[in-house]
Amino acid sequence: MTPYPCARLNQSARWWIARNPARYRDLRDDLVSANIGMTLDCYVIRMFIISTLFGLIWATAAFLTMRFVVFPEIGIRVYNVFALRLPALLSTDTSVFLLHIAISALIFVITANAALLFFRTYPSLLKKERTTAINLLLHNAVAYIYAMRRGGSEMMAIFRSVARETRVYGEVAHEFRRIVRDTDYFGYDMVSALRHLQETTPSEKLRDFLQDLVSVIESGGDVTNFLEVRVRMYQEEARFEQKDFLNVLQMAAEMYVTLFVAGPLFIIIVMLVMGLVSDTSVMYLSAIIYILIPAGSLFFILFIDAVSIKTGGIERYTEFRPLRVFDDVRIVEREGEESLVRQLLRYDRVRNLRSFLRHPLQTFLVEPNRTLYVTVPVALVYILLAFLAIPAYPDPEVFVDVLDDHLIIALLIVLIPFGTFHYFWQRKAMAIDAGIPDFLDRLASINQVGLTLVQAITILVRANLGVLSYEIRKIKRDLEWGVSIQEALVRFEERIRTPAIARTVTLITRASLMSGDIGDVLAIAARDATMSEVLKRERQAEMFIYTLIVYLVFIVFLFVVVIIDTRFLSMVTMIDAPTLTGTPGSMPIKNFAIMTFERLLYHACLIQAFFSGLIAGAMGEASLRAGVKHAAVMIVIALVVFNVFL
Repeated sequence: MTPYPCARLNQSARWWIARNPARYRDLRDDLVSANIGMTLDCYVIRMFIISTLFGLIWATAAFLTMRFVVFPEIGIRVYNVFALRLPALLSTDTSVFLLHIAISALIFVITANAALLFFRTYPSLLKKERTTAINLLLHNAVAYIYAMRRGGSEMMAIFRSVARETRVYGEVAHEFRRIVRDTDYFGYDMVSALRHLQETTPSEKLRDFLQDLVSVIESGGDVTNFLEVRVRMYQEEARFEQKDFLNVLQMAAEMYVTLFVAGPLFIIIVMLVMGLVSDTSVMYLSAIIYILIPAGSLFFILFIDAVSIKTGGIERYTEFRPLRVFDDVRIVEREGEESLVRQLLRYDRVRNLRSFLRHPLQTFLVEPNRTLYVTVPVALVYILLAFLAIPAYPDPEVFVDVLDDHLIIALLIVLIPFGTFHYFWQRKAMAIDAGIPDFLDRLASINQVGLTLVQAITILVRANLGVLSYEIRKIKRDLEWGVSIQEALVRFEERIRTPAIARTVTLITRASLMSGDIGDVLAIAARDATMSEVLKRERQAEMFIYTLIVYLVFIVFLFVVVIIDTRFLSMVTMIDAPTLTGTPGSMPIKNFAIMTFERLLYHACLIQAFFSGLIAGAMGEASLRAGVKHAAVMIVIALVVFNVFL
């Protein structure tokens, strides 16, 4: 067996690290906190090898470029004020060759050190990202721990349960996996494992929680009361964090209006005025519209995404449990059943296709990304047909003016279906999430009077829980067909796939496996879901204002551009040529490409519409996918204004 590649160089790496262990102490801590899953010596070896290869690639590319690529001559005049004369030896081929080698070596040193710097800082960046992810889901995980503890579970069993739910609690579950690892494989007791996690976790919030939990356990205090107090404290902290986020969002909205609406408008007006006396303004204006505005908008979107309070995404829950109860039973193939087996296999092959043909829209409603499989090919075919149908205009401005409308229509073919299906799916998911607190509260009340969870579900079928009532009827139908309550809830989660549903189903299924009397657990889950729903509604109400702000500033941008197009440029075309001539470098107005300026203004509005829609989704709903519908609406507005009213 070939040994692991890093193992061959581990001895050298250990010797190199042992020379100066303090130099790599921070890197070791960052590797552990970032959960990269690699030892320090192996990471250092990879860091040096990849950095060396990176530097060699760039140095080789630079050397070949200098030796074989002929650059155009650039007229730069340098005055030799000191009258220095270079030796003739420096102009020979050998000297030039050595100079190229020296420059390549310098490039190697710079790029290799840049790669080393990146690898040294990458674990710390990943550590900060994990810190944010842990802090985001910690209050939900603590609520789950409190509910399970209130239901009578032991702490170690709770830690194991949290560690298994990585799809719900993300990086928090990965942290609790270390507790399970230390107790199961390294011989730690529970308190020692908690202390070890306290030393290695990147989250200060989780570190404080573990420190207080260890103190309560060692002093023999009431862990349940401690968890109850901590849940309430985290819920209050979530309110303050949301207020801070809304304050940052208010500042971001002001920055957006100033930098990406008023600023580009001012620059566009200046460039248009300069265009009356110089052709270079067309190039500058093109750079502003096609480079500066998109780059600035992308940077702003990344900033909003970095500071936004995200609810997280839940992957589809599918659990495969092979049936091995009858492994010892002998299988006898009977004659005459071959046709039945073939029919079953044929049905399995066409089942998904038949489901799609019966309910095609439902397929896209469950997963809006599937619309791209249809709309993207249709858009490409439309562009190809439009390109072939457009006649060969002698003026390229006319050709571009005709083609860009077809490109925008093709873009709308992609955006509108995706935005529409995502909107309906989001509205349905939000309506279901809004009914979760009431559902859990009623479920807890029914369970506390002595009825089982299955009986409680049967009673709740007749309750009015809005959109959630339809899903509860599906759960009851699964129960009637002999499915267990846990599997019926898992199917319910698979159909919806929202964070609130995932947390609720996880809590109910785990608690119901321990005991049938889970009224207290459900009551705790109901309070946590109510608090989460209140915070979400407050955030949505505040963020809706910023969506309106984005729409208003886009309308202002479009209005100003239309005024410039209809009033300013149309008046310029009627001015006689001699009126603006006579100044050095000026040109007659009739030679100016007025159509070019109109096209640039049109494209500026379209680009602004696309990115403003994404920003509206990022600011108003904390989701770029939700911004697709806003982008489609704004693009349609710009398209109609420029093609119908102008």
